[in-house]
Amino acid sequence: MRFTFGFADDPFDKPPCRGCSSYLTEPYVKCAECGPPPFLLCLQCFTRGFEYKKHQSDHTYEIMTSDFPVLDPNWTAQEEMALLEAVMDCGFGNWQDVANQMCTKSKEECEKHYMKHFINNPLFASTLLNLKQAEEAQHNETAIPFHPADDPPRPTFDSLLSRDMAGYMPARADFEFDNYAEWDLRDIDFVEDDSDILHALKIAVVDIYHSRLKERQRRKKIIRDHGLINLRKFQILERRYPKEVQDLYETMRRFARILGPVEHDKFIESHALEFELRREIKRLQEYRAAGITNFCSARTYDHLKKTRDEERLKRTMLSEVLQYIQDSSACQQWLSRQADIDSGLSPTVPVPSNSGRRSAPPLNLTGLPGTEKLNEKEKELCQMVRLVPGAYLEYKAALVNECNKQGGLRLAQARALIKIDVNKTRKIYDFLIREGYITKA
Repeated sequence: MRFTFGFADDPFDKPPCRGCSSYLTEPYVKCAECGPPPFLLCLQCFTRGFEYKKHQSDHTYEIMTSDFPVLDPNWTAQEEMALLEAVMDCGFGNWQDVANQMCTKSKEECEKHYMKHFINNPLFASTLLNLKQAEEAQHNETAIPFHPADDPPRPTFDSLLSRDMAGYMPARADFEFDNYAEWDLRDIDFVEDDSDILHALKIAVVDIYHSRLKERQRRKKIIRDHGLINLRKFQILERRYPKEVQDLYETMRRFARILGPVEHDKFIESHALEFELRREIKRLQEYRAAGITNFCSARTYDHLKKTRDEERLKRTMLSEVLQYIQDSSACQQWLSRQADIDSGLSPTVPVPSNSGRRSAPPLNLTGLPGTEKLNEKEKELCQMVRLVPGAYLEYKAALVNECNKQGGLRLAQARALIKIDVNKTRKIYDFLIREGYITKA
């Protein structure tokens, strides 16, 4: 005799007794020698010694019951099964509904028991980990990993970011380019009465479709292997290189389809090292030409060179202002630049050019509508360009919208949109690009 799991609580889920045909309730008896199908008896028929065909009353038997603990002394096997079924029906986390369905345990008891034995159980965790590792090992040879772009963004359809990501759809892990290759096959039907020429044409269309499928798969593999799914993230990584290496990266990107991702990165890194070595060699040659023989003297030389350059800049600025000594506005601008340099900041106020015409003073934005919507750099731009804030905000919105539509904006396009002085347009265009509001086409 042994104890075994029984059926669920619902009596209609259990087969009837072979003796009295009534639905079985736990505990009941299962013959260990008869079957399949299993020969089941209720306790009343079993105590009467019911026999039927090959079944005899002296056969060995099993007592079917769920009234014994499995994981916790206070939880029977029947309650364990009821808990799993309730979580499956009500959803993980809905513990009040789970407790209502079980009827024998409270909300806190259900949550504590489930988290302890089915979520945080180290035995189950190690088993799930082994299953996951086995599944990863099985697909390791065929699956293309997404190591360069683990968490790609989800842009809206036909947006600028969507076009930058080659139409990548994260939910499907697929791309949108060349989605109409199947349209050429929709009307093709091979029939017996086709002529040889028509049959050959249909075969050629199928071959073209196969070649487009191969090209589609090749492009997907290149984009995935080189991490080009999120192009903007890729461009941010490129900016860590010097300007020369960035230009090289842009030029050599077309050869990425030939080299693998690791080989291509090694190629770029080697050229970056070459640029650094060339720059260091040029610096050392400058030291040698100046008669420097040790690095201690080189540090002194660099400090004195920086001081000489600053003094030369100050003398140049002073000579410019002396030419306009009668212009109070020019003197004020020079004093502002001088104060910025003395405080360690880059000069922000330009000195007027030697054109024979006095420059207009900066525009006073006090009380002008729209000033509160500008940041400090935008206020400075409006003051120097002498542009009221309301007009600047309109021009900025027009340029940003056009850039988002076109995926980039040229200066000629900006001048076509903004019908003002071309010099002001150029300053606004350069400012928006420098601050990252728009990008060059």
